[in-house]
Amino acid sequence: MTFTTAVLCDNHAGENYFQIAESLFMSYGGSVAFSGQITTVKTFEDDVLVRTILEEKVQNRVLVIDGGGSHRCALIDHDLATIALANGWQGIIVYGCIRDSTLIDQLPIGIRALHAHPLKSHKKDHGDRDLLISFAGVNFKKDHFLYADGDGIVVSATILS
Repeated sequence: MTFTTAVLCDNHAGENYFQIAESLFMSYGGSVAFSGQITTVKTFEDDVLVRTILEEKVQNRVLVIDGGGSHRCALIDHDLATIALANGWQGIIVYGCIRDSTLIDQLPIGIRALHAHPLKSHKKDHGDRDLLISFAGVNFKKDHFLYADGDGIVVSATILS
């Protein structure tokens, strides 16, 4: 599917099922544009559940991670991005940080994160999956649709064209 978030905004902004994320995120990975149905995870400085989810085979899905906006460690690294790519994930949104950004930029996957940080996350196995999570002025809900490109991120309860 070919899209631009600008055209999606022109066609759908103001409709009650359509949300536009605040411009908080930096773009990583080799794919600037990506879209898919949302899977959510809420965790703080712990990537155990993130890895478990990314190890699942999926089609047309985007993982949205509420990392609490932490700037103290990374929730995604090159290894996890490679696992995501191998299992069919279209992209990852991280309300937190990534690391190995130079290596991730060489992978054909789209990732948005607040920043890069060199420290890896903890392994305490804390987190929750498929909850409604909110950040950047958007409510991210399991199975809603996310569209991201160079202009921004939009989320809709229904598939957009």
